[in-house]
Amino acid sequence: MPDDKKRKSKKAGGAPDKLGKATYLEQLAGHEIALNNMARWLQATGKRLVVVVEGRDTAGKGGVISAITGTLSPRQVKAVALPKPTDRERAQWYFQRYVPHLPAAGEMVLFDRSWYNRAGVERVMGYCTEAEAKAFLKQAPVFEQMLVDDGILLFKYWLTVDQAAQEERFAERVADPLKHWKLSPIDLKARAKYAEYGKARDAMLKATHTKHAPWTLVDFNDQRRGRLTLIDHLLRHLPDTLVSPEPVDFPPLPGKALQEVYRGPVKPIRPAC
Repeated sequence: MPDDKKRKSKKAGGAPDKLGKATYLEQLAGHEIALNNMARWLQATGKRLVVVVEGRDTAGKGGVISAITGTLSPRQVKAVALPKPTDRERAQWYFQRYVPHLPAAGEMVLFDRSWYNRAGVERVMGYCTEAEAKAFLKQAPVFEQMLVDDGILLFKYWLTVDQAAQEERFAERVADPLKHWKLSPIDLKARAKYAEYGKARDAMLKATHTKHAPWTLVDFNDQRRGRLTLIDHLLRHLPDTLVSPEPVDFPPLPGKALQEVYRGPVKPIRPAC
């Protein structure tokens, strides 16, 4: 990711200034072109791509996924954020509810949280037994080996955020009525378990950071900079994805452009302003 003046500016304590919106959008625009090249490459080659995005509450998982998918076809690139499991799903093989969401040829799937729920929120909040959590840590590398052996390109990202930044984001969600949906009772309980989540993360990384499916940690204390860093890493670690687009034959209309005509009982509603 290119350096900019804001990166060189330091706050007290040595932390870099937050990346400005204009600089962020300028750099994101270049990444969006590359992401579209990637999507065209997936279609041309039939490759399958899975991106697991994990991290603490408020880390920025949804934001980076939106940044990746924003200019891509929703028919080809899908974001998956599963709700809590049903009673039937709790009685299944743990990985079973995630398998139907894996990509077919030419597709990309981004998991906003994933099967790693069991190593994080379920373990910390007591939604699974310690035996179930330990079994998961043994089985996850095997499950992922199967995915990779079948040709899936698998990337796993953990978004890091300090507790002070996390508290600022929680407070913003409380104050902003448009972000209330992002708050849940579990989120509020998690505030007191920052250290416990850190211990669970470390155990997860120790057990599941493998050669065939490694983890990449990305600093998301500055979410804009974190998004650009993650996207840049993803693009740099894929094969050469440059596939020339097929030329589009776009001849002029044979006559004058027509206007909409409404002859039935329904008419367009009037503009609000």
